[in-house]
Amino acid sequence: MSLISDLVQGVVDGALKDILRKTTGTSKRTRRRKRAATSSSSATLRQIEKLLRPARKQTSRKRTVRSRSKVRRRA
Repeated sequence: MSLISDLVQGVVDGALKDILRKTTGTSKRTRRRKRAATSSSSATLRQIEKLLRPARKQTSRKRTVRSRSKVRRRA
């Protein structure tokens, strides 16, 4: 009887150790890049330049299948 309980105890201990070992940080975390500190004057200048740029032209959008079928039904 004690042989079976020892065997079960060994299996349970092994499984618990395995689970605990895997959950505690096995993978190395990637280091995040720090954003270069920009001075407030250069940031303000960049925003002003952005406002002075000409507006982008609208691009024509291709009709979807749904809208095409609506038009066909109305005609």
